[in-house]
Amino acid sequence: MTVRDATPAFWTKASLATRFAVVGGLVLAVFMALAAWLLTDRIRQVVVRNTATAAALYMDSFLHPLVEDHVAGTAPSPAMRRALSEVLPATEMGGRILSYKVWTQGGVIIAASDPDLIGRTFPLSEELSQAWAGRIAAIFEDDAEEEDRAEHALGMPLLEIYSPIRADWTGEIIAVAELYVADPALKADLQAARLTALAGVGGGGLSLGLVLYAIVRQGSRTIDRQRRDLDRRLADMRRLSERNDLLRLQVQEAAGRAAATTEGGLRRIGADLHDGPAQDLAYARLRLDALARTPTPAPDEMAAIQQALDRAMAEIRQISKGLVLPELAHLPAEAIVRLAVEAHQARVPAPVAVQLETDGAPPLTPGLRICLYRFVQEGLNNAARHAGGADVAVRLQGGAGMLRLTVSDAGAGPAADHAPGLGLQGLRDRVESLGGRFGLERRCGRTELWMEVET
Repeated sequence: MTVRDATPAFWTKASLATRFAVVGGLVLAVFMALAAWLLTDRIRQVVVRNTATAAALYMDSFLHPLVEDHVAGTAPSPAMRRALSEVLPATEMGGRILSYKVWTQGGVIIAASDPDLIGRTFPLSEELSQAWAGRIAAIFEDDAEEEDRAEHALGMPLLEIYSPIRADWTGEIIAVAELYVADPALKADLQAARLTALAGVGGGGLSLGLVLYAIVRQGSRTIDRQRRDLDRRLADMRRLSERNDLLRLQVQEAAGRAAATTEGGLRRIGADLHDGPAQDLAYARLRLDALARTPTPAPDEMAAIQQALDRAMAEIRQISKGLVLPELAHLPAEAIVRLAVEAHQARVPAPVAVQLETDGAPPLTPGLRICLYRFVQEGLNNAARHAGGADVAVRLQGGAGMLRLTVSDAGAGPAADHAPGLGLQGLRDRVESLGGRFGLERRCGRTELWMEVET
């Protein structure tokens, strides 16, 4: 089983634009989803970091003097407790702080909004470790850990901030402040930023996809049009090749029949000469030999010899006239047809209707000129022989590179089992050797002998 066989039928029949739309749409959708996720995540990090930095600076200025004086203890001093419980809630930032914790080295909480946590030790989280390393860390709506389950239980969007607190002169980190800030506006801002990023990425990606699709569609149409033209030309070439093969076979057959027809014609001419002029000439020769032995030839003997010679000369002229064509060079098809009709009417005084319906003067080769003359000559001879010259018509039609010549009469035509003679067979060979078509048929009560040839 090949790959082509395994390919769905609709895919193999689909245009280039359709394939691009399917594959490109999938790739573009994945790219837009990835780009939107990265962009929104980056916006979330920047917004959260900036908000956390501002809150951390504020709290550092508030907590720093309190923590530095009491960092050695494991419980908040009365001043720290009062500042955190009374002064901090009265500030603008304090109103948004739901809870807080102050950590010292070793994960010990020395101050917290929840008194139960003071003095307890917890494992260091990743964010807390970052704060002890000197970096402000912040997370928004993260999963709750053991020490902050109470804050997340409130069901509000929380900004969790870890801010290092440094000593004044040494810069050493002496504590870490952990704040839980209720910030509904931040959640709305992040949601709006996410939607804006999705709209921007989606709109840009869709616009890019539409532009690329339009370009590929135009190219696909051009390819399809060229493919149809190539298929049409290939079909024309196949038809032309088949026609050339048929013509080649017809020419070969016509050449073989022409050789047989020529041989038959030569035998007929030989028989005509032998049975006609040769007999009269032999008779005259015998009479002359007899007269040579007679001193006084009789007048009737001389008259008989003269008559035999006249008959021989007349038959020789008749045979020669049928073999020699008139001058046809440079004559158009109409003039050739008229010349053949006039030559026939000189021998057979019967009316012949002539119709000439040619569009211009189609180009004729010497072989086609001879074929036209012989066709009319043989057709009229057959009409005179088989139909008695009743209602004979010759019609010439030409135009659009095609020439059709028809000789028809009102006779019964040849019988169905009648084999064509040398004349019709020779005409067929002439026509087919020129790449034309030849026929003899009954139509509308008339017998028609016709030929068609391209010019």
